[in-house]
Amino acid sequence: MFCDKVKEFLSQKSIPFVERDVVRDPEALEELSRLGYMTTPVTVIDGEVVVGFDRKRLEALLGL
Repeated sequence: MFCDKVKEFLSQKSIPFVERDVVRDPEALEELSRLGYMTTPVTVIDGEVVVGFDRKRLEALLGL
């Protein structure tokens, strides 16, 4: 549910992103674990992590 919100938000703002499916991609799951999370969505912007759909934080990190 929140994954779709993040993707929709980024798409509406014409922000390119790479979607990683932790269910189908073991490397993506390992990367998520290394970040210290086991929940999704996790968005990484210039090394900063946003967990869930936090519009204000996403906008701030993206300079919107």
